[in-house]
Amino acid sequence: MKKFHFSMEMVLRYQEQRLDALRAEHAAAIARTREQETVVDRLTQSFRSVNEEYRVRKAHGMTVADAMGYDLMLRTQEKEIQAAAKALEELRRVEDQKREAVIAAKRDKATIEKLKEKKLDAYHKQEQKNEEQMIDEFVSAARVVSRMAH
Repeated sequence: MKKFHFSMEMVLRYQEQRLDALRAEHAAAIARTREQETVVDRLTQSFRSVNEEYRVRKAHGMTVADAMGYDLMLRTQEKEIQAAAKALEELRRVEDQKREAVIAAKRDKATIEKLKEKKLDAYHKQEQKNEEQMIDEFVSAARVVSRMAH
């Protein structure tokens, strides 16, 4: 019997490599998103800390120049937080795209694997049919030989 050969084996290997690469890209996108979340959290915490310090100092009295300095610092931090949040949203969008690409690649690979399974099943059925035919021919030949011997 000849050995089973799947004609789309190269395509299947390519799909596996593509899926591995997409998974790596998705993992990197997740890591970048987590890093940016940390940046946003750190900036937000810093803003809260400076804002609290400003309130305490304002309650105890402070110069107009100091108040203007705090106001400028807080506005600057708000802009940094907004920019970091915008960058985070973009990273999340990229992460979602990478996840969708991984899902599509899994689906493509699964389709080819399913086709391979069907082809392998058909191969096994044909192999079994051929073996049964060989056995039938052998039995028939043995009967003919047996009858001729009598």
